[in-house]
This record gives sequence, C-alpha cells and structure tokens, in this order.
Amino acid sequence: MAREHIIYCDESISNGKYFSNFYGGVLVRSCDLAIVKNSIENKKKDLNIAGEVKWSKTSSGSYLDKYIELMDTFFDLVEKNLVKVRIMFTHNIHIPTKLTVEQQQEEYFLLYYQFLKHAFGIQHSNPTQNMVKIRIYLDVLPVKKSDFIEYLHNINNSLELYKYNIEIDKNQIDEVDSKKHSILQCLDVVLGSMQFRLNDLHKAKPEGARFRAKRTVAKEKLYKHISERIRKIYPNFNIGASTSNRGDLRNIWNDPYRHWLFIPRNHKVDLSKGKNYSIKK
Repeated sequence: MAREHIIYCDESISNGKYFSNFYGGVLVRSCDLAIVKNSIENKKKDLNIAGEVKWSKTSSGSYLDKYIELMDTFFDLVEKNLVKVRIMFTHNIHIPTKLTVEQQQEEYFLLYYQFLKHAFGIQHSNPTQNMVKIRIYLDVLPVKKSDFIEYLHNINNSLELYKYNIEIDKNQIDEVDSKKHSILQCLDVVLGSMQFRLNDLHKAKPEGARFRAKRTVAKEKLYKHISERIRKIYPNFNIGASTSNRGDLRNIWNDPYRHWLFIPRNHKVDLSKGKNYSIKK
C-alpha cells in the first residue's frame, strides 16, 4: 500500500494593505495522522471548545486563553515535525507584468498551483522507490470545484514528482467542511494571525476611537504567542520574508515551518504600495 501525505489547505485575504494572496497548508504524513488529529481534538474537548476554531472568533477573556493553549498543542506537534506548516503570500510592491488576460483571470488557480507544487518541497519527501500519494483537502472554494481539481492534478506532469515516484491522487482532492477538521481550524488561526500582523491590523482603531478594540488587542496577544512558538524553532524568524533553505533545497521539505514570499518572475516594483518588513517580534 502506498504511503500518503495529507495536505490541508486554506486561504485568507486576497487584497491586503501591504501583503496579499495568503495561502496556507498543513501537511501530515498518513502514519502520523491519527496522533495529530487526536491530540488537537482531545485538547479542544479538554478546553470545552465545542464549535469551530477560527481566527475571526478570537476575543479577550477565557476564549483567548483557550486559543493560546490550543496553539501550544498545535505547535508542540510542529516542533516534533509531526505536522509541517507552510504560509505563502505576496507583497504589494511586486506588481506582475507580462500577464495574459487568461493568466489574470486565473490568478487564484495559478497561485494555488505554485503553492502546492513548491511550498512543501514534496519532491524531496520520498527517498525510496515506493509510491507516495498526495491527498489534498481544500477549504470551501470560490471557484468551480471540478475545474480546480483538474487544474491541480496537472502538477503530476512535473518532472520532479514523476522522477521521485510521487503522485497527487485526483480522486483524493476534495473540498471539506472546516467545522469537521480540527487541523484545518488550527491552520486558519495561524494564517489569520500572519496576515493580521503583516498588514498592521494590530494598530487598527474603530473610527473616532482613541484606543483599539478589545478584540484587536486579543488578536495581537494571540499572534505574539504564535510568533514566540515559531521563534522557539527558528530564532530571529522574519515573518515577512521567505524562510532560508540554508544552502540545501531539501530543507524546504525537512523544515516543520516555513514562509514563502512569492515574487512573480516578471514584475515591477512600486515602493508606494508597501513597506519594507523585517518583523522579528
């Protein structure tokens, strides 16, 4: 029986103040899936979290404490490399050029394709000659499901996957209800926290108010805790830049947590549309 990698995918805002097109993924090997799911779901039960965990639900008080504890459980699994997290985004200063009308219309498809093909370094995940299958679970799609599945399945045509005996199983690409998948819920929180901080939403105040809303303060506290957990793995981690492979492309697979600032091959730079980020706190 072929081994499997299961990838849970989600996306956040497509048009942010400074950073846009946020895509996130969590990869779990089939041999680790039961322990990962049980760890997260049991923690939710212990914390008496009955509903869906979402970044947008973050609030002050007991719910913030519960979300922090749940993130600790999740990042314990990340530290052990039982789950791999990848976050991809674009910086608004990089403006694509030479795009055809078709490419502009298919931006969502193109970016998701790049994310799944490259972000996890899956071509480096199979040191054996045995087949490895890729199963993909997607949060609810804003496009026609059948067209999107067909598009993603074309990743199999790449030489990297064929050479290393890795295959995305077309019959195992599907939309799922995040309410039923605790791993996807944790991804939503991490992805949401990154776009929140990179787009300076932690500074937002209600119109006419002198102080930030309690929910904004709570979200910043949750982001900071997530940031601390990432920096426990990678000291001086910069959330606004691509994570270094440290001279070895295999680390794109080996690393438990990575960010990818996607820069189009053909682009121009407009510094008025962004900030030069080096966020290490």
